[in-house]
Amino acid sequence: MIFALSLIGYSGTLRYLGINAYLAWITAILLQILTLYVFAMLNLLRWGIWFVVGLGLILYGSRLMLISRGKARLKFEGLHLFDVWLAGLGLAMIIVLYQSPLVHYDNFSHWALIVKFLNFTGHLPGATDTIISFSSYPPATALFINQFVSLVGFSDGTMLVAQFILIWAASYSIFAVLRDRTRGLMSLVLCFTITISYVFNIAIRLNNLLVDYVLPILTVAALVGIFVYRKKPLLLWLHTVLFSAVLLLVKNSAAFFVAVIAIYFLFILCKYTRGHWVRRSWRVLYRFTSALAISVGPFIWWQHHVHQTFTVSKHEISTQAYSHRLATEGIGKALKIGHKMVLQLLNPNSLSVQGIILINLTLIIAAILIRHGFHTKNHLLRHLLLLDVMMLLYFGSLYGMYVLSMPYKEAIVLDGYERYMSSVVILCLFIGAMMLVRSMDFALYEQQFARRDLRTFHSIFTKKFYQIATFILLIFSIIMMLSEINGTNFSNHYNRNTIPLQLKRIAQPWRHYNQTKILVVDPHIGDVADYYAGFVSKYYFFSDKATAQENFHESPRQFRRQIQRYQYVAIPEYHHTFTVMMRHAYRQKGVRIGFFKVTKHGLQRIKPTETQFNANVQQ
Repeated sequence: MIFALSLIGYSGTLRYLGINAYLAWITAILLQILTLYVFAMLNLLRWGIWFVVGLGLILYGSRLMLISRGKARLKFEGLHLFDVWLAGLGLAMIIVLYQSPLVHYDNFSHWALIVKFLNFTGHLPGATDTIISFSSYPPATALFINQFVSLVGFSDGTMLVAQFILIWAASYSIFAVLRDRTRGLMSLVLCFTITISYVFNIAIRLNNLLVDYVLPILTVAALVGIFVYRKKPLLLWLHTVLFSAVLLLVKNSAAFFVAVIAIYFLFILCKYTRGHWVRRSWRVLYRFTSALAISVGPFIWWQHHVHQTFTVSKHEISTQAYSHRLATEGIGKALKIGHKMVLQLLNPNSLSVQGIILINLTLIIAAILIRHGFHTKNHLLRHLLLLDVMMLLYFGSLYGMYVLSMPYKEAIVLDGYERYMSSVVILCLFIGAMMLVRSMDFALYEQQFARRDLRTFHSIFTKKFYQIATFILLIFSIIMMLSEINGTNFSNHYNRNTIPLQLKRIAQPWRHYNQTKILVVDPHIGDVADYYAGFVSKYYFFSDKATAQENFHESPRQFRRQIQRYQYVAIPEYHHTFTVMMRHAYRQKGVRIGFFKVTKHGLQRIKPTETQFNANVQQ
């Protein structure tokens, strides 16, 4: 409730200052993220959370007082079909996400781990905090999620809900481009686009904290704002600075998306800046360069922090490291990676390729129908060409990432390719849909919004076509969103026997950062070999000394020596070899599944309800 009231306070105040109603929610969230970032960099994160939340509550209370006196009333935008769709299905998804566990590898290697670290330590990781491996990753989404869980409680579900609120607020912004929001067909095209975008996000879904969907949806919101504020120079400039700055703090790879924003921002400046060509050129130049310079400021501050704090950091931006990589691996490996990527780009079974085909076919067919069926000129084909160029440029930047940043063993198998490519497909999908709905609106028979009703159609045929298309889109928009919800439920059920959920059955999660030596016994060699079990163990027990092991084929003496190096042993799933070795080395039977304390004479079982207590004792 406190979080909601605070967010309403920010949103209402921003609307009072001229921010578009459909952009107010995401703008408020990004403004909070940037404020939290400043406090975090000054090592005042906990104070920052209370400042941000407190300010929101003050703004909310102030507006209530003004409204009670008949002042500061905001224009009611009306309740539309898409509002009901977003509210109803968004609430349903929140309920499902709140009950969902984290399972994906990258949650435990970084995205959930950094939130847990921020929440229970109250500061950004330092050089001694070795539990954080990807220390160069910027903390934008983690800061917002941490703020949310600090107020409502830390859990897998609350973290997922926080990220969904961010995504849903950004998704709401796309309805700002509608010319007439009372037209159900156009609004449902955008609702349907939201659901289709989740198809291309299938690799990670919404029940993960990865940012591959966050990047494009924030970019879409940024582009929407630039379009909406195109005739309001100050709001246009502030909006571009805020969204670009936060995007760069979401992930290092956000540079491509910020470049898209910058190019569109420059185009809008050139088109809508008025005056003599000298004065006009000067205004465009200083507005663009100042926005760009200020936008990259927080990111430069972050890079300076990384280089000053950590001697080595995974995936940090370093031209020296890139040059060394090319020099040591040679051009041959780079060409092999490029060949594999081109083959994947030409593979019709690839989900990203299917997305590219869908975007092209939809806009080509729509352009022909609007031009020849409704006799209205449109620029859909021209815009489609720009989208295709954008996707090719992203493909090139992705190739650079594989060659320069990713280990060759992972790069040659195109590890994560579909997940990365889905980001640009989702971005282009939304851009294409927004261009489409505006072209559709311009093609309507009646162009005066006030005169549009059930009678203002060109013919009975067009009226029936409009009504049937609207009904079909409504049904499919609901079905597709329910499919995503059911898919998340199925994923939760399917993953019930993975190690993150198995650990919950034998021990409570530890919430104090510690260096307790914990051995997690895992019978699955694959989970140990790719460090999945190890990352889950570090996250769950919040210890950089937690390790996972599968191989226990050794002598009883070696086995005893190894066990004595640890303070605790966790066995989430029966491991036959480990049970046999316990019987041979310690003459201890019945060690199958559970959480144990290491003693000189073997393992002492600890009840799940007592494990949190033991974690506190270690402090």
